[in-house]
Amino acid sequence: MKRMSCAALALIVAAFPVRAAELTVATAGDQNMVDYINQYLGPLFEKANPGNTVRAIGTGPGDAGSQKLLERFDAQAAANVPAWDVDVAVVHEKFVGPMVAKGYLDKYRDAISTGKLVTRENAKNALGANVDGYVMPMFNSQTAVAYNPALVPNPPKSYAEIADWAKAHPKQFGYNGIKGGASGVSFVMGWVYAFGDGDAKILEAGPFKEEETKKWDGAFKSLADFTKNATLTPGNAGTLDQLSRGEIAMGPVWVDMFYSWQANGQLSPDLKLFLPAPGMPGQPMHYVVPEKAANKDLARKFIELATSPEVQAEGIVKRFNWYPGIDAEHVKAKLDDATWNRLFVDITPEDLATKGRPFPIAPYNTAILEAYERSVK
Repeated sequence: MKRMSCAALALIVAAFPVRAAELTVATAGDQNMVDYINQYLGPLFEKANPGNTVRAIGTGPGDAGSQKLLERFDAQAAANVPAWDVDVAVVHEKFVGPMVAKGYLDKYRDAISTGKLVTRENAKNALGANVDGYVMPMFNSQTAVAYNPALVPNPPKSYAEIADWAKAHPKQFGYNGIKGGASGVSFVMGWVYAFGDGDAKILEAGPFKEEETKKWDGAFKSLADFTKNATLTPGNAGTLDQLSRGEIAMGPVWVDMFYSWQANGQLSPDLKLFLPAPGMPGQPMHYVVPEKAANKDLARKFIELATSPEVQAEGIVKRFNWYPGIDAEHVKAKLDDATWNRLFVDITPEDLATKGRPFPIAPYNTAILEAYERSVK
């Protein structure tokens, strides 16, 4: 038999191109997450990978959206489906640990070039679960304390200084307790990190020990006294609204909401932010790839593009005022000075690295909320 030449083989391969694929990206979160993929990230990927298409589906906001994705994976695993119907998922960190534990996810991070651009601990540990290699943060959302410099010319630098300031300025610090928004929840978790007698690292990474929950009595007594001097706001937006009207001078907020309100003219451009020591919790949204994804290689390429410095700068920082999922220093060169100065001057990358804390693992989180309900009236 005559051997086929390499040139002839190449012509045959060229004549029968690899079949184009439809990449399915399922995302928890608000509608803006779906819009981001359908209107920006998907078209960008399709342009770089001609013939392939991206389809985004939303599973709903909050934890419920990620819960639906976990249930979807449970059902396909139970049915022993050989190729799952989701190629890339965007989930809250709370749900990544169970997905890893059940063997649902591809350990892909070391296989993509952008994997080395993230060193933050929350890319390795998700509320006590080891997820190293299985996730890339899409973005990091962070809480901080907003303040009016006209009323607070020398802002506090720590939780202890916040407590002293609030005592000297009754009703000028506002937060929403643990109802109606996670900015208040974050503030409470940070209070326990600051004033609890236990080791905050155990609360963040586990393991759960019942005796640790007995070490918060002093922290909640001081928080109850603090709250008597504070203004309770109706939620995340309520804190910003009362800041905008001058009804309060200081309060915890989500950083992306703060900057979006400023951009929309709902909040004075003079208001500023700080991140108090020892820190406040924030949380990432994570890109994950099912182990049985139908288009696993293409999924990795999609995440590689989504976590590139260029896309993180334009898509994540400029469009949504989120902090990037990859380390901020890799994004700086891709941002204009005005954007960088807006997002990283009040709270620097160093602040995020040292004072951007994870939420406690689930059982401690629940115990803290229950203790708040009992102690803070």
